[in-house]
Amino acid sequence: MSMPMESYPFEQPRPSDLVRDDLPDAPKAGTTWAESSKEEKKAVLLEGLKEVVDPELMVNVVDLGLVYDLDIDDDLNVTIDMTLTSAACPLTDQIEWEAQAVLGQLARSVTINWIWMPPWNLDMITEDGREQLRAIGFMI
Repeated sequence: MSMPMESYPFEQPRPSDLVRDDLPDAPKAGTTWAESSKEEKKAVLLEGLKEVVDPELMVNVVDLGLVYDLDIDDDLNVTIDMTLTSAACPLTDQIEWEAQAVLGQLARSVTINWIWMPPWNLDMITEDGREQLRAIGFMI
């Protein structure tokens, strides 16, 4: 099911989350997606990327610290600077496809720039990501 561009997604927490996220504030009543500020759009897009889970670590790519930057232009084209836990990750295509599927509902196009510098490390994991990893047995 495709979500209309005018609606504001992700207003409610997802029950599948192990840790409740701080959700972005909804725009003022009557504001459409196209009228939302760039910062509001970016917050919603980052929240949407939390649906993309690293298949090996079972934590979303945002809380793992894999998303270095995200930009949306005036024509609703999204560019993500993103890395992986390993440059040799065999699941790159799956992660890219899932990110495009999630954000494609909100954007005209989604492009991922795979970034390898600086290399990803454990310090990049958010506190929510650390809690999720501890919940599934990692000692971090």
